[in-house]
Amino acid sequence: MKIVLTEFVTLDGVSQGPGSSTEDTSDGFTRGGWLVPYLDETFVRRTSEWLDLADGLLLGRRTYQAFARDWPQITDPDDPFTERMNSLPKYVVTNTLTEGSWRPTTVLQGDPIKTVAELKAQPGRELQIHGSARLGGALLGAGLVDLVRLVVAPTVIGSGRRLVDHPSGPVGLRLVDHEATPSGLLLLHYEAAGAAQVAEYQGVTAFV
Repeated sequence: MKIVLTEFVTLDGVSQGPGSSTEDTSDGFTRGGWLVPYLDETFVRRTSEWLDLADGLLLGRRTYQAFARDWPQITDPDDPFTERMNSLPKYVVTNTLTEGSWRPTTVLQGDPIKTVAELKAQPGRELQIHGSARLGGALLGAGLVDLVRLVVAPTVIGSGRRLVDHPSGPVGLRLVDHEATPSGLLLLHYEAAGAAQVAEYQGVTAFV
């Protein structure tokens, strides 16, 4: 399977609490809900199309527990995500949980890099990471992420956990698709491209 990291971020790279002020208040975070003002039809359509490609969800413990609390409570029959989010296989990377309440769930204990690599080797389409920025950053640094999908909100909030705060090493990415929604969200798709490249600036004539 391909591992796809799907993240909602602000312009200053914060990924914490996009959906509401109470979604994730860990570490005293009080500025959640920053994505909601920019939701529009294009965003909903595209993210639904992305979820159609998933054969499973790969989550860290914190995100898993928040999702397990919230998603089963959504009963709107017209919600385009609920049925799939609740029915897709969930894989939670944790050494503190022994079982999951949001079924179907498989708990992946032990070394996260090893256990996820073994899961990635199985046949299938996309294994999608939603939220779980710490897990996503670790897997990106380990070279296990194939595609990064970013939804960038046109806002700077100044605090909160950032996506890939501490990657294990430079990671190269290649932009393969981009779109702007009417509300101003940027939808960016990056393929993993090995180690990040560096070079010395030799003047503009070197590039023309």
